[in-house]
Amino acid sequence: MSFNIGLSGLYAANKQLDVTGNNIANVATTGFKSSRTEFEDVYSATKLGSGSQVVGSGVRLANVSQQFTQGDINNTGNVLDMGINGSGFFALSNNGSTSYTRNGTFKVDKDGFITNTDYTSRLQGYGVDANGKIINGVLTDLKLDTSNLAPKTTSTVTSTINLNSTAPVIDDTVPAGKFDPTLTATYTKSFSTPIYDSQGNQHTMDQYMVKTGANTWKVYTLVDGRNPDATGSDPKVTAPVASTLSFDTSGKLTQVSTPAPVATDPPIISSDLTMKKWIPGTVTNGVWKANGAAANPAGVTISMANTTQYNADTARSIPTQDGYATGQITNLTIDGTGTLFANFSNNQSKAIGQVALASFTNEQGLQAIGGTSWKETFASGIPGYDAPETGTLGSIQSNSLEESNVNLTNELVNLIKAQSNYQANAKTISTQSTIMQTIIQMT
Repeated sequence: MSFNIGLSGLYAANKQLDVTGNNIANVATTGFKSSRTEFEDVYSATKLGSGSQVVGSGVRLANVSQQFTQGDINNTGNVLDMGINGSGFFALSNNGSTSYTRNGTFKVDKDGFITNTDYTSRLQGYGVDANGKIINGVLTDLKLDTSNLAPKTTSTVTSTINLNSTAPVIDDTVPAGKFDPTLTATYTKSFSTPIYDSQGNQHTMDQYMVKTGANTWKVYTLVDGRNPDATGSDPKVTAPVASTLSFDTSGKLTQVSTPAPVATDPPIISSDLTMKKWIPGTVTNGVWKANGAAANPAGVTISMANTTQYNADTARSIPTQDGYATGQITNLTIDGTGTLFANFSNNQSKAIGQVALASFTNEQGLQAIGGTSWKETFASGIPGYDAPETGTLGSIQSNSLEESNVNLTNELVNLIKAQSNYQANAKTISTQSTIMQTIIQMT
């Protein structure tokens, strides 16, 4: 019996050495999770029990369990390197066969799909609709969309303007004071805003502010130096229609009024200042012809609601407008929620997908399949998928990788302990052999 006990100890110590050696070998493996050996004693027993004086029969390996503790997150500079800071696993699909990993070293294959380093399995996540909205709940192969961003025509222009209440009044009822964009003496201040048509062509919208009386200002709007209020005739020579801003004694805007333009043709601009409709075109023989590219047919909203008249310089904050030219993709960024954003040359960005993370009720029940990957088992339970930073799921750190969680110091100590265990069990067998030889010699 003592020989068997010693042999079981040798086997256990050998397994401990194997596991420790495997941990040390993978100390630099990305996303690797260290393992530990778990042993239990062995007793012989019958249906009636083992009795009170039964000697143990040795030891056996109960389990080799992996420790899913967090590894260090280190920066790599590669945008497709992703580390999970917290719980969860990346899901990879190989022709419908799903595996799970903490190794976030990803590449892009020839078709644009995000894959593992072997280009054999595709990263799973959520796609987007035409407006860049994430489609939650439906897993798909994540793919980098490198197509150009289509232009968007300007529909809204917003800014905050202060008009100097002490600015001199310009009398526009006399010829010398009649508004002329080429004469700075006929207006107080001008502001320019870039706007875009449906083909992504940039145009300049100029607003000329003219103080015509106490607490009264007029605003003239030109697009590319042309009068958008004109209808039918040459917009360069047709007098622009001014909008009138009225303020109270505290400098707050009280009213915006715009006379209706002459409606000889379908109006290019509505009478309401906040809903201007502009169509670029050319003048041929004095007749206005619209170009193929057009502004938003619903109109361009020019918001003057944030205009004040205080005793300060006439100035405007940086305007905002929602149009943009055609954009070419310049780079990719990934935020903490795993959302992939394509950034374009026109300073726009668009979501093109979101990484999904899988979680399990019993991570210890996962089956290691190599390649720093696992498969689900009956013991692990079925995976639950959701976006990073949802519930208990961790966040995604782009340009980073999670290192192995192996503590090299502890493993070297375990190596010494396993070696001592092996030697001690070998000594047990050696001692038993000496006793057996003594008994044989006595006979």
